[in-house]
Amino acid sequence: MGTNTGTRARGRLRERAVGPVCAVLALCVVPAGLLAGPSAGWRAALPMTVALLGVLAVASLHTRDRIIPVAAASVAVSSALGTLFGDPPTLETATGVATLVEITGLLLLVCLVARYAGTRQAFVLCTVLGALASTALLRLQLPPTVMEAAAQSSFFALGAIAAAATGGGLRTLETRRIRAVHEARRNQRLQLAGDLHDFVAHDVSGIVVLAQAAQVIGADRPEEVLPLLRQIEASGLQALGSMDRTVHMLRSSDGTAPAGRDATDASPPVAYGLEDIVDAVDRFRTAGRAEVRLDMDRSPELIGRIPREVASTAHRVVVEALTNIRRHAGTAPWVTVSVTPGPERAQPVLTVSVTNGPPTGGETAGGHLGDRERPGASGLRGLAERARALGGTLEFGVHWERGEHKKHGEHEKHREHGEHGWRVTVVLPLD
Repeated sequence: MGTNTGTRARGRLRERAVGPVCAVLALCVVPAGLLAGPSAGWRAALPMTVALLGVLAVASLHTRDRIIPVAAASVAVSSALGTLFGDPPTLETATGVATLVEITGLLLLVCLVARYAGTRQAFVLCTVLGALASTALLRLQLPPTVMEAAAQSSFFALGAIAAAATGGGLRTLETRRIRAVHEARRNQRLQLAGDLHDFVAHDVSGIVVLAQAAQVIGADRPEEVLPLLRQIEASGLQALGSMDRTVHMLRSSDGTAPAGRDATDASPPVAYGLEDIVDAVDRFRTAGRAEVRLDMDRSPELIGRIPREVASTAHRVVVEALTNIRRHAGTAPWVTVSVTPGPERAQPVLTVSVTNGPPTGGETAGGHLGDRERPGASGLRGLAERARALGGTLEFGVHWERGEHKKHGEHEKHREHGEHGWRVTVVLPLD
């Protein structure tokens, strides 16, 4: 990101230097035109001087709306008068040099107009200036026939076409760059919204569950309210920490220092990883009533060989799945989180699975767990796209509760009554 910052600084420096450089060149052009007048003829020197001044004006002041048409029109009038009412055709060296310099100025002006003017203005002005540039040579030598004059002018019109194409190409590149910047900013905003949702919604939903529990037991068992308030406070602090961490990561990605931090603290923000899954599961277990089981190898060897992007995606999948369970299957009797290498494939993979049992008390689960689409929320479908970008897969759907103590007929009975849970599984390659 430091390279981008340096590029922007160099770009601003170049923009600020264009105006003074053009002003100095303009101060040189005027005396040069006055000196060339006696030898080249004033009818050749004046259009040359006006053309060069018009180029410098557009180059330095193109951001002002009226500069481009005024400068281009002035140059066009001057060049047209020089062609129509100039001296008879002459092959004098000084006159030829002045005319060639004027043609060069006209072509440069065509390029600048095509680059900076509006589309309709650019088409009209480039056509007029290009025609004047291709006919200016008629001042030096007039062909014997009209056909030869037209052929000569058509040939030199190719230079104007090339100049217009160059300016149009530069305009297209600038348009694409601006569009890419806007798209990058939009994607950045969406990523920030998704990160805030994925990390903060988990804690906020826990706060809601604890607050509801406090309301239920507050009247009958007021002594149990205080521990719940402590848990609410802890979850709130965790949510604030998640927001601070996310914003810290966003600002650091822009190359700017996060607000409120000591300037000497240069440690980069660290993305969430496998070790953070343990904390997410513990907070989910504390805030709910379900029996929560975590099956994960916490050895440094495993954590150390998991790529950071894979570990961060695994953490986000677990947090999203637990948040969905809390929102849509709060009465699920059990939840299992599994983070294990494998199953064995052609390449090493990390498999993350979050499964919940069927909710009790008539609460519905089913498809709602995976169909949540809210503004700013990435959801499981958004995480599925992120998994595909890493070369993996994410699947979610109904999980029918199976137990060794259940017979086949009992299992079919559970199917008929819709007693099922939900499972989210992501498989991410490690290479």
